[in-house]
Amino acid sequence: MKLLTAIIKPFRLDDVREALCAIGVQGMTVTEVKGFGRQRGRTELYSGAEYVVDFIPKMKLEVAVEDGLVDLACDVITNAANSGRIGDGKIFLSNAEQTIHIRRQRRLLR
Repeated sequence: MKLLTAIIKPFRLDDVREALCAIGVQGMTVTEVKGFGRQRGRTELYSGAEYVVDFIPKMKLEVAVEDGLVDLACDVITNAANSGRIGDGKIFLSNAEQTIHIRRQRRLLR
């Protein structure tokens, strides 16, 4: 099992969620985050004054995915989150060695 972490633009969240649900992904955690990558922030104009926004608002999705579904899930996220512009996001994969259900108080070994 893998833990898939994706950083995407906020307006792409619904498209990504629907696409993941369509391939059978059950459950995800979504967090509002701020950060920057190559775009290094942006310049905004407010009340005639120019100022720099150092951190861009993003959405962070965390999804536990079975090993056989990882490539498909990455493709689905890439297609749904792609706007063709800088700052579309990144996907990080890490091993999820154990899962523990809190309510049932038992470990799920994969």
